[in-house]
Amino acid sequence: MIRKILIVDDSPIARKMLKTCIPKDQGYEFYEAGDGKDGFEKYKDVKPDVTFMDLTMPVMTGYESLEEIIKYDKNAVIIVVTADVQIKAIKKCMKLGAYMVLRKPLKREHIHSALSNARDTLQKAD
Repeated sequence: MIRKILIVDDSPIARKMLKTCIPKDQGYEFYEAGDGKDGFEKYKDVKPDVTFMDLTMPVMTGYESLEEIIKYDKNAVIIVVTADVQIKAIKKCMKLGAYMVLRKPLKREHIHSALSNARDTLQKAD
């Protein structure tokens, strides 16, 4: 079951847009971070079920934050959201342990599908 969602993106507008794509009637608790370092710290504090992670951020990039979170919790479900659609970037994310990569601009149906897949994965892990 997914309860806690962490959104890590340096753009407040991007965080808000992502939240508008997530169903409101599911009782999710939202947490936000504006850079990769803050995202890693929030991850440790909150222990979210799913994390949405941008790649290009100040202080600590999404790649670095992803790597730190996976070292901390190898079962973390991290969905990378990025405008970088290069195969090289996607492969790097997956190698570092991302659950999946979604391309910006985000579409509501892609977010719903990602959350549904993550829910199934988390249920199998229980």
